[in-house]
Amino acid sequence: MRTQRLRVHGRVQGVWFRESMRLEAERLEVAGWVRNAPDGTVEAVIQGAPEAVEALIEWARQGPPLARVERIEIDEAQGRYNGFVKRTD
Repeated sequence: MRTQRLRVHGRVQGVWFRESMRLEAERLEVAGWVRNAPDGTVEAVIQGAPEAVEALIEWARQGPPLARVERIEIDEAQGRYNGFVKRTD
């Protein structure tokens, strides 16, 4: 099991990034959450099999069609998650 925290920079809010990530996470069977951060980034914690987590990170490097990802910060994270939720906080 691998758990990572992502902070995605660029044009990532208002472009359906969170919902697209939720759908991709469910497809890959990755748990965790995603939210819009006050600084204009998208923050996520993702957890699952190492190859599934890596696949979701690769997806996040591009994001949905309207997104323009400039860079992603990736750190180790802790916790235990069931399912994947789109947070609004």
